[in-house]
Amino acid sequence: MGISRDRWHKRRKTGGKRKPIRQKRKFELGRPAANTKIGPKRVHLVRCMGGNIKFRAMRLDQGNFSWGSENCTRKTRIIDVVYNASNNELVRTKTLVKNCIVQIDSTPFRQWYESHYALPLARKKGSKLTEAEEEALNRKRSKKAQKKYEERRKMAKVSQQLEEQFLTGRLLACISSRPGQCGRCDGYIMEGKELEFYLRKIKSRKGK
Repeated sequence: MGISRDRWHKRRKTGGKRKPIRQKRKFELGRPAANTKIGPKRVHLVRCMGGNIKFRAMRLDQGNFSWGSENCTRKTRIIDVVYNASNNELVRTKTLVKNCIVQIDSTPFRQWYESHYALPLARKKGSKLTEAEEEALNRKRSKKAQKKYEERRKMAKVSQQLEEQFLTGRLLACISSRPGQCGRCDGYIMEGKELEFYLRKIKSRKGK
């Protein structure tokens, strides 16, 4: 038995049974869920109605994530699935779906921040920097360039919650694309009230 999206098996609004007037048709078909997992990229092409192609991601391990307040987007690694409002089973099996909450690698965003503002971000006291990081932070600049960086630094405040996440090397992000339909796992870093809300949810789930 295939998956069908027909209405002939449903009862009428009045509760009476409907007599099917035909058998299953191709245009009524449904397909099994992709259940995209974390792993090396594997995408299947599915031929759909009208000759269109869907990109069914079976496994993905990276995506484009945007940092809204800083207007910065970077490709980064997806580490783990930590919360899903619809089903805890999808967290246990680490299934990537739209609107699930994941942990991503913070390194590309830290590198961008330190090169853009020439300021260290969430560094532990006494931690040693690599040569490239030292160069980005303490490079000798002209007066004009120095003035530009000083202007930028006036807007360089990062919230306490985000800074704590940068210290751990993992950021909480929300997936906004549909991996089973477009074959990509893109999203945005959570901030402000939204981040507070999901931190509470994750904490309460761990407490159970």
